[in-house]
Amino acid sequence: MDNNLAVIYLSVFIGILAFALVSVLRQIFKTRRIESSFSKLRNKLTKEKGTTQEYYELASIYSEKKLYSQAISLFQKALKTAEEEGEQNVAYIYNGLGYVYFAQEQYDLAIRQYKEALKFKPDYVVGYNNLAHAYERKKLTAQALDMYEQALKYDANNTTAKRRAESLRRLVSA
Repeated sequence: MDNNLAVIYLSVFIGILAFALVSVLRQIFKTRRIESSFSKLRNKLTKEKGTTQEYYELASIYSEKKLYSQAISLFQKALKTAEEEGEQNVAYIYNGLGYVYFAQEQYDLAIRQYKEALKFKPDYVVGYNNLAHAYERKKLTAQALDMYEQALKYDANNTTAKRRAESLRRLVSA
């Protein structure tokens, strides 16, 4: 009986170790992939002019690394390059720029960028969610609720918008 219990404990322990090992390896490979992309893009863009997509990708990496001033500069270069290339799909760039301002608690600037994103892509659900979140941080509950409801018009299954809109409705009606 004691032998069976020891085997069970050992099996569970090995299972936990295997799960931890897989998780660590996945994170290592993800980090290496991001760092490799970061290095390639940074080297390329210091030597020559890049595309809208390249500026956007590098800005996103800087944003993930919380290097916001570099991210802002690159998002702005991405917008300028998009304008030069005649790129119409710039909503994602404005959203990324809004995210960087939001992360720095510059909510007015974030709101401005999210609104720009929605001008270019009026059905951009993530943009509505982000704009609503910024309004929430500014304590503009009615505007936040309106933006979550706009998001739900385009995606009725949006769990973030559903949950937050429900919460805000209670606040507004109270």
